Amino acid sequence: MLARQNAPVSGAMCRAATDPKSLDDGYLGEGQVQIAVGYRKQNSFRHFVGTVEQKEREELKTAIVNDIHLFDVSLTYGLSRRTSISLGVPFMYANRFRMSTPDRATHSAGLGDISMSVRTWLVKPPAESGQNISVGIGVKFPTGKPDVRDTVVTAAGTTTQVVDQSIQLGDGGTGIVLDMQAFKNVWRTTLYASGVYLINPRNTNGVRTGRGRASEAIMSVADQYLARAGAVFPVRKIRGLAFSFGGRIEGVPVRDIFGKSEGFRRPGYAISVEPGVLYTKGKYTWNVSAPIAVERNRRRSVTDIMDNRHGDAAFADYVLLVGFSRRF
Repeated sequence: MLARQNAPVSGAMCRAATDPKSLDDGYLGEGQVQIAVGYRKQNSFRHFVGTVEQKEREELKTAIVNDIHLFDVSLTYGLSRRTSISLGVPFMYANRFRMSTPDRATHSAGLGDISMSVRTWLVKPPAESGQNISVGIGVKFPTGKPDVRDTVVTAAGTTTQVVDQSIQLGDGGTGIVLDMQAFKNVWRTTLYASGVYLINPRNTNGVRTGRGRASEAIMSVADQYLARAGAVFPVRKIRGLAFSFGGRIEGVPVRDIFGKSEGFRRPGYAISVEPGVLYTKGKYTWNVSAPIAVERNRRRSVTDIMDNRHGDAAFADYVLLVGFSRRF
């Protein structure tokens, strides 16, 4: 999967969920700064065609494994109690190899695609009703290399090649990022919903894939999406601690909202249940969650439809997400 966007989690939502009686409502004030660091660990090795798992790939050791470590550092500045501006800088380290030959892995490491967004709350803080919605819009810049190459030892000898699209640092396109988040206190529970959609108008990025089919010779620049919803339950005897449980879907669409969708992409989605833990104390927030996949679907791409075939993709059983933030 290419979807690497994370829906933002606000201090206001965390404070409402973990410590609803706190005098600190969690909203970022005018002139305040928040620094957040996120980590995502994903090991994809289960191959799917549609929703059908290709179990023989693992049994025969022909499955391809993607081991991805994604770090994201964000800086948010409060323009007012209602509006903020954020800069997100991702870094990635990834390996890709066949199960039968792990010593022949290809690698990528470095800066990803930087994004900048402006967000505003629809209800002016403080939201005394215990609910609010924020909407945001931003730009994703093509700062990550879309044509990372690596030297690998093969049966035919040492060769340098473009790494697979799934572990490229960037997609080569300038995109528009739309996001939202909402929360509502219901008795001792906080309901939440959040999502992000990346609009990538560019068709293809000119990077050759090395694949045999002419229709898949060049990499596609695909849209991406992520949506989450669920509930957070505070621990009554430990102030600031809460457990969360919800659902999550993330993926790559077959066709983009704007522009053509030609070239090589692996469209599809993963639906997961997402248990997690949140803890807030003063100006600090920690969160850990582990989305566990319950449905994975590698959909047919535009080129698959053209060529009357159905490609596959590797998915993970679960993803580990860790986050930390501090306000100044």
